[in-house]
Amino acid sequence: MTARLPFTGHADADALLSDDPLALLIGFALDQQVTVQKAFSGPWELQRRLGHLDARRIAATDPAELDRVFRERPALHRFPGSMAGKVAALCAAIAERYDGDASRIWREATDGTDLQARLLDLPGIGEMKARTILAILGKRLGVSLPGMAEVMPKHATLGDVDSPEALASYQAGKRAYKAELRAQGKRV
Repeated sequence: MTARLPFTGHADADALLSDDPLALLIGFALDQQVTVQKAFSGPWELQRRLGHLDARRIAATDPAELDRVFRERPALHRFPGSMAGKVAALCAAIAERYDGDASRIWREATDGTDLQARLLDLPGIGEMKARTILAILGKRLGVSLPGMAEVMPKHATLGDVDSPEALASYQAGKRAYKAELRAQGKRV
């Protein structure tokens, strides 16, 4: 991967997201109820704390130890215990299904629909996250498969973010959309 994903405000953390497929997927696992910056800085900080970012090793880490690593101050997430478990489950699936190589998820996909199904099959990756990952892979990281356009979202996502300014604009739009939903009495 070569494109920078300016999601964190930290050059090394952004580079890791672009260069390490597991880091990108861990960032998505952490991307709930925290800012984009916090979620996607998590893989870099996890690597710093563990000394590696290896799916097999993370999956094999004692749950209590991984929990401790996530809780170390500053905590990796607002809900460190829960997220330690989610990241361990994600890493276990990648270790089991892809021999620890997260890039195989898209490198070995036959088309966009297959890639979407592979993403949805991962713990912690639902429909919205899968579609956003597809957008990032297709728009920012050069993954090209037959049928990609059909499975990528038509609305703005993190896949459209190419600068800190674009991230700020994306986040402002997302806040406005959520405020509109709340004003309509819908749960956000």
